[in-house]
Amino acid sequence: MRVLVTGGAGFIGSALVRYLVLEKGYEVLTIDKLTYAGTTTSLAAVEGRVNHRFLKADICDQRLITEAFETFRPDRVMHLAAESHVDRSITGARAFIETNVIGTFNMLECARSYWASLEPIRRQKFRFLHVSTDEVYGSLGDDGLFTEQTAYDPSSPYSASKASSDHLVKAWSRTYGLPVVVSNCSNNYGPYHFPEKLIPLTIINALEAKPLPVYGTGSNVRDWLFVEDHARALDVIVERGKIGETYNVGGRNERRNIDVVMRICETMDIHRPRPSAYASLISYVADRPGHDARYAIDATRLESELGWRAAENFDTGIEKTVRWYLENQWWWSPLREGYSGDRLGLLESTSSGTGVI
Repeated sequence: MRVLVTGGAGFIGSALVRYLVLEKGYEVLTIDKLTYAGTTTSLAAVEGRVNHRFLKADICDQRLITEAFETFRPDRVMHLAAESHVDRSITGARAFIETNVIGTFNMLECARSYWASLEPIRRQKFRFLHVSTDEVYGSLGDDGLFTEQTAYDPSSPYSASKASSDHLVKAWSRTYGLPVVVSNCSNNYGPYHFPEKLIPLTIINALEAKPLPVYGTGSNVRDWLFVEDHARALDVIVERGKIGETYNVGGRNERRNIDVVMRICETMDIHRPRPSAYASLISYVADRPGHDARYAIDATRLESELGWRAAENFDTGIEKTVRWYLENQWWWSPLREGYSGDRLGLLESTSSGTGVI
């Protein structure tokens, strides 16, 4: 099995690559532009493996992507490359349109050309998995869950760009017959997560005795999915998912942001105690513009039709995550030098604060 993974040096992408190379034994070509959020250190576990190759390339580069298809000749494409941080999209939307929309268009066109050139048996087996987010669905109220039938209602430039790419992928299936599958996931967490996001930022700020900023009142709710569970889900979806269909991936672990931060503090108190509790570092800051109130995924279809189950609940997953950051400063310290944790995505009319939640 030959799998081309885009965005494979990023957070979710590298977890997927490690799983496919080390657990499944597949031949994998990792393509990544190596922006600020992508680093080859996340692929250290597969470095030197005969069944893994790495190509530094922009998914918008038609020539390089075409060459990658022609030389590697994949059986599957797992497309994860994307700009993904909501705060960055608020003040820098262009990069999100270029990568998430134009880049996905280029991947689809290159894949379509390659797929059309295959002999009938390989054409029948080929799959293109597009990995997306639950943020395309917008904001939930106090009740209900996102299902695969939920109407799209994106709130941020990031989620709008991902919604656009989802629609492109489905259109390429309906118009050209390209065998695609789409997944939409809830918030991921775990090892190798760039320290601009809530959980790694909270852990690292706590280690450095810096404020732990929480947007607004901390009441915004997210469903949390351990990244290694997500990697397994993606392999199941591309293996057994129905062509042209969508599968939602969620951990069934809804938590308010403030509760996530508090749980991290409690875990840090146990594993790296300090004179005062880490919770004393919590600082409430101005809310994010257009901050969705609640996300929650109904993963019933994935569980019942394809047989996937999350192995980690939030407590076991956050324990593993905190311990990993405590034991792997070698990975996150160089990234921290390039990004100190200052808050991003502030509009001129928004009061300033530090950190990104």
